[in-house]
Amino acid sequence: MPESTPGGPAPRLTARAAVTAVADQDSFRELPHPAQEFAEEVRQDGPLAWQGYADSRTRAEEGTGERESVVCGTATVGGTRTMVVSFEFGFLGGSLGERTGDRLEAAHRHARDHRLPVVSLIATGGSRMQEGMRALVQLQRVARQSELTGAAGLARIAVLRDPTTGGGWATLGAGADLILALPGSQVGFAGSRVRPPDTDPAAYTAEAQLAAGAIDEVVRPDELREALALRLRLLASPDGDARPHTEPPEPPTALGRTDLPTTGWEAVSRARSPERPHAAAYLDAYFTDRAPLRGDRCGGTDPGMLCGFGLREGRTVAYAAQCGTATTPAGYRTAARLVRLAGRLGVPVLTLVDTPGAANGAEAERAGAGAAIADLFAAVATSPVPVTSLVIGEGGSGGALALAAPDNLWATPDSYFSVIAPELATAILKRGPEETRSTAEQLRLRPQDLVELGVARGIVPGRHP
Repeated sequence: MPESTPGGPAPRLTARAAVTAVADQDSFRELPHPAQEFAEEVRQDGPLAWQGYADSRTRAEEGTGERESVVCGTATVGGTRTMVVSFEFGFLGGSLGERTGDRLEAAHRHARDHRLPVVSLIATGGSRMQEGMRALVQLQRVARQSELTGAAGLARIAVLRDPTTGGGWATLGAGADLILALPGSQVGFAGSRVRPPDTDPAAYTAEAQLAAGAIDEVVRPDELREALALRLRLLASPDGDARPHTEPPEPPTALGRTDLPTTGWEAVSRARSPERPHAAAYLDAYFTDRAPLRGDRCGGTDPGMLCGFGLREGRTVAYAAQCGTATTPAGYRTAARLVRLAGRLGVPVLTLVDTPGAANGAEAERAGAGAAIADLFAAVATSPVPVTSLVIGEGGSGGALALAAPDNLWATPDSYFSVIAPELATAILKRGPEETRSTAEQLRLRPQDLVELGVARGIVPGRHP
C-alpha cells in the first residue's frame, strides 16, 4: 500500500487495490453477486424514482468497473482465511444503498457459515440519499449481521480509510471489535459537508478519534498488512471452530525482588519503589507478540491501563494491566471491554493489578467512576473464560480489586493488597501520622498475609538466573 501523504491522508485506493494491499498474493475470491442486483428498479431510477439516479449509477459503473459500492470475498491475510469487505469510494462516494446491504449481508452470512473473521476496509460517505429511507434502513440490517457474526465468536476488524463517515462509521466501523485507521483519514459520524461551519476539522480525523478512545491504533499504510496479519493470528481460531474452554493462563514469574517483606510498611514501600518492575516489563517478558486494544469507546483513554491480546507459548491470551497510576473511569471501561471481547472469542485473560486506587477527583466522578468500576466487577465475575490475576505492585482497595480474579489471584514478593491505603486508614481512625507504620501492620497487607487470609492462591517465584 502506498506511503501516507505528509500532513494528509494516504492516497485513496480503489476497493480492489485496498484488498490487494492487505491480502496474500492471488488469494482473493469474490463472492457471487446477490440476485437482487439485477432487479429492474436498479437499472432504472431506484425506489424513489429519483431523476438521474440510473445515469449516476451508469457513470459510477463505467468509472470504477464495479456494480456496487462494496466488493466482498474471501482471502488469506498473513495465512489466516478471512472474509474481506472493501468499499469503493469512487462508486457514488462509497454510499450504502439497498444492494450494498444485500452484499454485506451475504458476506456476513458466508463468514458465519465458514467460521471466518471479517475485515472491513471502509471508505464511505454514508447512506445513499437517492434511495431515501430504503437506503437508511440498511444500517439496521448491516448492524444486525455484524452483531450476529460477533455473537458467533468471530472477530470483526475494521480498517478506516479516507473518508469513513455516516452510517458506515456508525455500524461496521465503530461497531467492530478492533479498529485500525490510516493516518489523516476523515473519521466521524458527520461528513465534511454537513458539519457546523465553525467546527474544528481536526476533530474529525483518525488521530482525534484515537485520542478520544474511539479507535485502537493508527497504522501506516506500509505497515497495515502486517498489523492485520498479527491481529487475525491472535483473534481467529486456528481451525475456524469455536475455541474450547481452556485452561487459565499461568501467572507470570516475579521480575523484582524474591525475598518477602518482614513488615507491612516494608511491603508498601517496596511496592511503591520506582525501581520495582511495572506492567510493561511483565508484558514484554510474558508475551512474544502483542496487539493493543485502546479506548473505552465513549470518549476516554487511560494510558495507565494497558489492554490487548498477546501470544504466549503458541496460544492467545488477553491482558489488562494497570501501570501503577490511579485508574480512571476510561481505564475501567477499557478493561471491561477487553474482558467481554475475550469471553466472546473464547480467549483466556491475564490481569496485572497495580494501582494506588481508583482516580477519585471531581473529573473522575463526573465521568462515572462508580459505574465504570461496577461494570468491570461484573465483566470479570461473569467471564465465560478463565481469568488469572497477579498483583505486581500496589493493590489499592476496590479500585484494584475490580481487576482481580476472585478465585485465581496471585502476588509477587514486592506487592501488597489492602482494603485501604495505610495513610488513609490512619486518618480515618484519627490516629497521628506516626502510627501509619503500625496501622499498615494491622491491615495484614503483605503478600504472605494475603495467602494466609485465603485471598491469594500463592506467591509467584522469581525468574531463574
